[in-house]
Amino acid sequence: MKDRYSRQELYKPIGVSGQKKIQSKHVLIIGCGALGTMNAESLVRAGIGRLSIVDRDYVEISNLQRQQLFTEEDCLKQLPKAIAAKEHLLNINSSVTINAYVMDGTSSNLPPLMEDVDLVIDATDNFDIRFVINDLIHQYTIPWIFGSCVGSTGMSYTIVPQETPCLQCLLDATPASGATCDSVGVISPAVQMVVALQQAEALKILVEDDESLRTKLVTFDLWNNMFHTMDIKRAKKNTCPTCGENPIYPKLTYESQTKMEVLCGRNTVQVRSKREVHMEELARRLSEIGTVHQNDFLLSVDYHSFRVVIFKDGRVLIHGTNSIEQARNIYYQLVG
Repeated sequence: MKDRYSRQELYKPIGVSGQKKIQSKHVLIIGCGALGTMNAESLVRAGIGRLSIVDRDYVEISNLQRQQLFTEEDCLKQLPKAIAAKEHLLNINSSVTINAYVMDGTSSNLPPLMEDVDLVIDATDNFDIRFVINDLIHQYTIPWIFGSCVGSTGMSYTIVPQETPCLQCLLDATPASGATCDSVGVISPAVQMVVALQQAEALKILVEDDESLRTKLVTFDLWNNMFHTMDIKRAKKNTCPTCGENPIYPKLTYESQTKMEVLCGRNTVQVRSKREVHMEELARRLSEIGTVHQNDFLLSVDYHSFRVVIFKDGRVLIHGTNSIEQARNIYYQLVG
């Protein structure tokens, strides 16, 4: 196995010493969809020492077009994405330590995972969690590589606490589009381009070559042959509540956490709950209203025109509605 990383070590900016640094580092990926799976595979093939993956969802057939780690068998088993990813990644490189967390990342459960992390990679699909991450990485002083894509477009930016503008500063300067993959679609090359940009920056950070980090925001549109870089250093604000002179990290307060949310473009409502779920008891009860499908991590049941998926951590996905009120009623009817 001594030649495993030989081609990477031959690249002078990494070399043997850089490879040793990579193997000593810990990366946290939040989100395990298209960006997450590709980032995770690249890091595992590069020989990262430890990789932690956080994701709240499970594998569905529509994921397979662009989420390259997953298979049809994962869909049939309704495996949580983090678990399926871990299994496949270990088959690629068994020497990597991989932690899989089936949970919705929040300001309550993410801090313990930040304690010994060298880098956070953004692979999420909404700005609620991104703003939480933005506050956390500044609180813990961890570099973070932002990335997003939709349609044939994408963007990436490397955020270094105390040095660069934060996500809030960035979006104040360059407002984000309201489009999502679920509403307008996405092509795989756009995902691959964002991941390439993120991974190049990740390797620089992991080998501690900070001078080579890209300092500009990159945006592109592959279909329309556009590639643009923007210098946003001036976007950093001294009054910013996250990265300014007197940070208060506003997105980490309890009041700012979403308890029930519509998952954009998916005709689905997610309900968060801290109550303990007794899966076997719940499965027996729900079997009276429909066929229950269950694995070690979740159970699902069809209820009228809805599909209800309940995770062990108390989260519930109610597919078939965008109405929070309707979802709340279904939740109380089934879960209690």
